[in-house]
Amino acid sequence: MVSKLLRAYLFVCPSVLGAIFLTSGGAIASPYPSSQKPNDLLEQVNSYSNLEKTPMSQVTSVSQFSDVQPTDWAFQALQSLVERYGCIAGYPNGTYRGNRALTRYEFAAGLNACLDRVNELIATATADLVTREDLATLQRLQEEFAAELATLRGRVDALEARTAELEANQFSTTTKLQGEVAFTFAGADGDVADGSGNDADAQFVFNNRIRLQLVSSFTGKDKLYTRLTSGNIGNTFADEFDTNEGRFAHDGPSGNDVVIDRLHYVFPVGDNLRVTTMASLGAHHFYADVFNPGLNTGGGATGALSRFGERNPIYRLGIARSTTGIGFSYKLGNAIKLEGGYLAKNGSDPSDKAALFNGSYSAMGQIVIQPAKQFKVGFTYVNGYDPGDRTFAFGGTGTNFANGLLPGTEEREILSNSYGVQAQFDVSSKFSIRGWGSFTDVDFAGGGDAEIWNYAVALVFPDLGTEGGLGAIVAGAEPYAGSLDPVPDGFDNDTPFHIETFYRYPINDNISITPGFIWLTSPNQNSDNDDIFIGALRTTFTF
Repeated sequence: MVSKLLRAYLFVCPSVLGAIFLTSGGAIASPYPSSQKPNDLLEQVNSYSNLEKTPMSQVTSVSQFSDVQPTDWAFQALQSLVERYGCIAGYPNGTYRGNRALTRYEFAAGLNACLDRVNELIATATADLVTREDLATLQRLQEEFAAELATLRGRVDALEARTAELEANQFSTTTKLQGEVAFTFAGADGDVADGSGNDADAQFVFNNRIRLQLVSSFTGKDKLYTRLTSGNIGNTFADEFDTNEGRFAHDGPSGNDVVIDRLHYVFPVGDNLRVTTMASLGAHHFYADVFNPGLNTGGGATGALSRFGERNPIYRLGIARSTTGIGFSYKLGNAIKLEGGYLAKNGSDPSDKAALFNGSYSAMGQIVIQPAKQFKVGFTYVNGYDPGDRTFAFGGTGTNFANGLLPGTEEREILSNSYGVQAQFDVSSKFSIRGWGSFTDVDFAGGGDAEIWNYAVALVFPDLGTEGGLGAIVAGAEPYAGSLDPVPDGFDNDTPFHIETFYRYPINDNISITPGFIWLTSPNQNSDNDDIFIGALRTTFTF
């Protein structure tokens, strides 16, 4: 077997090259592949496939071709193929047509003819082509590379067996299964953020959160996301401290109930437009750039420790498990992207003050400008409406006064306009600076308004300490009301600072541990409240 392969290699190389480059004068593709004359094609195929039946099928001299001249650049190579190998045929009219493009049919027929001729030469071994020196060389090569060929044959056999096993036991030809399991040991200290001065009495906890996500593709370019989520982490320590500030990015599920919390379909339209339809857990960050890669993992347990550390809370307006909507991202050249979307918090509910266009909604538009690979900036606008069911909120971040939970506003419609700016500057592959800020203008039906602010700076260190490591420091202010009219009892507009640091250390490709710490000053935007300290050790398994 080895001898045969080596012989074929030595003899076929020149004939294959000749068939490819010389059968039609070196042309690679036909300028008119779909319009070639059928009669010419049939004549050529028949000429090659009937070498022993047609007088012109086997030429013995290149001079038999009326259109091949000694001045042609490929004359000597063609002469060698004709006279040494005897596997070149021409058209019945005695022409070779070397300047005409080569079709795939002609290539197959010509290659087959040359291989047949080479097999004859190998079998007879009587032509001048095959000398004793050639045979000695073949034998030497066979012996020299016997071990390598045997090893290669074993690897190929093992690969074929493994491939067959995977094909027989694969989960799906169209779907990939992705999993993430997080174990979190956490504790917190501080007073209840209601001005009472009472100790929050938060105890140490050990929680879990599980995600199983099916990613299906039907065209190779589209993706259908179906995610199952369970866990018992709840809302971190929000109930104990009476504020959503400092909530973990991966919190949410409780009671270990299994729910479908994400059902999205993403597909391209042309080369520059990507569309995202969201039947469950709609949110702006699923289709828009949020300028915080690595830290923003969509509520995952491998990025930032807190929800606020993941991204600008402006992208959380309108988010809920019940939210439905649609979003798009369009590349306008190499440096500009246009993004936008519409979310309805109760889009599947046909009742009054609900559905797609009669209930709470959030409509976003964003422009992303990236003048250089290392730097980009974005400008964001979000228009929102709350019919009076207290659904205006920044997705589990910020103070109570910033989340529409004001006394007397429960039954009042809320109109909001939010303006945001965010930027990312990658100083190097191991250091990145990100920042954001947003302002929300709120109008209450029947009179009254509010101004809500948030901002942050993040220093991010990819591959810190080891490949796959990630360190970060996030400092800023979670959403807080800078002013309220009318002013409710207990309102204070002290700035509530959020300072967070964490380090994700990869034990291997599938396991990482993340110690982190969150410090909250002036919780619920009241400096009379004691600072809150939250510590956590998160272990994440991914597969």
